Amino acid sequence: MSDSGDAAVRRGPRNSGHPVHTDYTGGVYGSMLASSVIVGAGTLGSFPRVELVLLLLLTGGVFWIAHVHAQLFGARLAQRRPDRAVVLRVCREERTIVKAAVPPAVAVAVSPVLGLGVQGTQWLALSVAVTGQVGWSVAAARQAGATRHLMVLSAVVNLVLGMVILSAKLWLKQ
Repeated sequence: MSDSGDAAVRRGPRNSGHPVHTDYTGGVYGSMLASSVIVGAGTLGSFPRVELVLLLLLTGGVFWIAHVHAQLFGARLAQRRPDRAVVLRVCREERTIVKAAVPPAVAVAVSPVLGLGVQGTQWLALSVAVTGQVGWSVAAARQAGATRHLMVLSAVVNLVLGMVILSAKLWLKQ
């Protein structure tokens, strides 16, 4: 995401007149991150669900902060000191990283209602994260103005990447 117009521009909330750049690629990244957290947590054995929910949300939050920091102080600091408006805009631009962690965390939180044990909870959360990864990739491709063919290709590539993560979970359990 850069100021050069890489991301689609739309008007901000409540018709504020301020453009908001939304880059859904952070959602792809956040979903892959969530999948990795679930696989990693699963290799450690049993865990309290609350711990995994917090781990997913906190990891998403930490990586969001890292991306905001990189955006603000990587390229922008060399050009000019970021003001409050720039900081808030970058925080909004990178929010999809955190948003991507929410559905898998919700899946973990509701898993007892579904009667799932630890393994079932991990697989549900992992499935939700991979589904999110594919969905975010299609949204990013669509936002970039990709053709339908490229959107499908993006979905397939991200599904394959998700399958690699699922395979890692299977491999690590052996």
